[in-house]
Amino acid sequence: MIFSLEKKVVVITGGGSGIGKAIAECFAAQGGIICIIEVNEATGQATVASINDKGGQAICIGCNVANQMEMIAAYQLVMQQFGAIDILVNSAGIASVAKLETTSEDDFEKVFQINVKGIYNSMYAAIPHMKKRKKGIILNVASIAATLGISDRFAYSMSKGAVVSMTLSVARDYVREGIRCNCISPARVHTPFVDGFIKNNYPGSESEMFEKLSNLQPIGRMGRPEEVAYLALYLCSEEAAFVTGCDYPIDGGFTKLNT
Repeated sequence: MIFSLEKKVVVITGGGSGIGKAIAECFAAQGGIICIIEVNEATGQATVASINDKGGQAICIGCNVANQMEMIAAYQLVMQQFGAIDILVNSAGIASVAKLETTSEDDFEKVFQINVKGIYNSMYAAIPHMKKRKKGIILNVASIAATLGISDRFAYSMSKGAVVSMTLSVARDYVREGIRCNCISPARVHTPFVDGFIKNNYPGSESEMFEKLSNLQPIGRMGRPEEVAYLALYLCSEEAAFVTGCDYPIDGGFTKLNT
């Protein structure tokens, strides 16, 4: 089967919702053994139940990605139970809607802790296990905000720029260790966060704002989480064995066709 992940042990942070959930379900359908790392154990367990009900294999470990000791312990549990971490997908993240002068120090620190330190902690905990086996695949979820100026996304853009930089650094430092590292940069994807953002900020005008945000992508709509998952599947499969140190936009033409 092309893009098979049969018996591959896959760790996915933030696998309880949005893009992370779609990746977990997609990878499980390809035979992967899914280990979800979630601070919200209820959503993580819901994804696990959905996967297991369809004949897949998944577990959830409650963990705060910003806590390094928790992450190290979580990945040790994965190793004890499955003996390997073949694939790591870092999808956990939070958003921030503000420009510099309206971003409080607390908000900036919260975004940094989850979106930057969280990915550092995850890779820090996983790479020693991958090095011992001389193989491993890492995929980080960045954003087009990493490389484009997007209004009212100061802290979020900062954090995703760091994700791209960390990806390139890890790819270079560990290429001789048999570890590949890439990242993907989605534009706006229709997730529960988008629905909540529109509801909270544009009450009574939800449909109009949804259409406006959809049309910002030249293709005329938002992405679907499963479409991001399909790109992730390729990059984490053996078919992409020659691919490392790259950032892949998946944006409905936003990056190139809006310029």
